[in-house]
Amino acid sequence: MLIRLGYELAYEFPQATPVLLNLNVHYSRAADWLRADTIVTDPGVPLTMYRDAFGNWCTRVFAPAGWFRITTDALIKDSGLADPSFPYASEHTVESLPDEALAFLLPSRYCETELLSATAWSLFGGMMPGWSRVQAICDFVHAHIAFDYQSARATKTAWETFNERRGVCRDFAHLALTLCRCLNIPARYCTGYLGDIGVAACGAPMDFAGWFEAYIGGGWRVFDPRNNQRRIGRVLIARGRDAADVAISMTFGPNLLQRFRVWTDEVQTIDA
Repeated sequence: MLIRLGYELAYEFPQATPVLLNLNVHYSRAADWLRADTIVTDPGVPLTMYRDAFGNWCTRVFAPAGWFRITTDALIKDSGLADPSFPYASEHTVESLPDEALAFLLPSRYCETELLSATAWSLFGGMMPGWSRVQAICDFVHAHIAFDYQSARATKTAWETFNERRGVCRDFAHLALTLCRCLNIPARYCTGYLGDIGVAACGAPMDFAGWFEAYIGGGWRVFDPRNNQRRIGRVLIARGRDAADVAISMTFGPNLLQRFRVWTDEVQTIDA
């Protein structure tokens, strides 16, 4: 299967401003490119790339004053298969976890494990550990939270999402992964592309998607409490402790976002 993906971000800057971008697809998909997601700016400026502490590709830009546009239009191969399931994946004791998983047990900017621990153990502590327990958390979050773009805000945490019972995909992911961490299941936040491929179009404007991965059965497994189903065409951009680690852009000065578009569509030919 072929997926055309990309974005257009247009800003108005009152003065020249440094910007960090986290927009490139994860390096694990490098072999799948037919047309790479090269970042193009208008006006053109030098781009400097680096890998952050989580292995994500990031880009440094010094945006000039005035109108500044960032875009890409890429084509990637995909298996066309839904997210894999591992129904017999077991949980790990903390002492047996790999070192790199331990950071994803800790509280982070948007994930207050200390506030949700009692709730997590009350709701899920008596369940069979493993895949079924993580899925039960996703079922709960999917039912507990109403999807609502109007409730989105940059500061909303897992605890606030739990109490307000409204949010967007990143809020669903933050709450679910926080509940996992409370139960000593490492969980990390993911952002990327997820189009309406193999499902009915939801009717909402396309956006970047948020989901999470839990470390069970000896590996990181994808879970998506917002959609709560195994989906086709998920393309990872970045992973981190929560959304603070994978912000698509971070501007170090005042600005106005004038235009925001994202596309993720199945296409039939490489000429798309």
